[in-house]
Amino acid sequence: MLQRSPSLTAQTRNHIKQLIVDEEFVNGRIPSETTLANNLGVSRTTIRDALGRLEQEHIVYRKQGAGTFINKASLQIKSKLDEIWSYEEMLRAHGYTPSVKILSADIEKADEETAVSLNLTPDDDVLVVKKLFLENNEPAILTHNIIPAKLLVDGYTDADLLLPIYECLRKNGRSHLSYYVSEIIPVIVSDELSDILQIPAQTPLITFSEIGYNDQNQPILKSKSGFRDDLIRLRLIRRRQ
Repeated sequence: MLQRSPSLTAQTRNHIKQLIVDEEFVNGRIPSETTLANNLGVSRTTIRDALGRLEQEHIVYRKQGAGTFINKASLQIKSKLDEIWSYEEMLRAHGYTPSVKILSADIEKADEETAVSLNLTPDDDVLVVKKLFLENNEPAILTHNIIPAKLLVDGYTDADLLLPIYECLRKNGRSHLSYYVSEIIPVIVSDELSDILQIPAQTPLITFSEIGYNDQNQPILKSKSGFRDDLIRLRLIRRRQ
C-alpha cells in the first residue's frame, strides 16, 4: 500500500507509470479507477488526479465509454527532459544496470564564471565533484558538479558523493534543489573526454549545462553532464497548445 503524504497524487502517478513501463496492464488498457484505488490503497479521487496528470503528459489517453489506454508512442520517452531525475534512474529506464564512480572530489576556489553563476566571490571555496555513470562497467554519462562549500554545513563522506547530487545537497547541505535552468550544448570530444568516455576524439557530444536553484530561487549548484549518444537517447514529445 502506498504511504500517505502531501505528494500522494505524485506517488500514485509515478507508481502507475512504473506499472505501465513494466507492462503490467493487459492489452494496454488501464484498470478502472475503483480497481486501481483498491489495489493501491488510495481514493478514487487520487487515482483520477494521477491519471489526469498522465493524460496531460500523453502517457495515457481516454476513449469515451471504453476506458483509459496506454499511449505506446509515449513509452519511447525514457526520461522527461522537464523533470529532475537521477542518472541511475535514467540508465535503468534505458534497460541498463547502472553503477557510479567518483573520478575526483576537490575543494577549490571559485573561478570568475562560477562565482558569477552561483552568486559567490572568487575567493569562496567550492566542492568540485566529477562522477562517471556506467552501464555494466561501460562509461555512459560524465558529470561535473560544483557546490558552494559553505552549503555543506554537515560535511560529507565519499558515500554521500555517490548519491544523486540533489540528495547529497539535501542530506549534507540541508538545501532543496527545486529546479534547473538548463542549456543543451553540443561539444567536440577532447582527448581527455575520449579517454574517460571511451569514444573517439573530435566527435560531437551532447551536454547539459545547468544551474540549479532552491525554493528561494537562489543558485546552489552548477552542473555539466555529457552523454554518450550510442547508449543514451534523449527524446521528448512536442505538441501544439
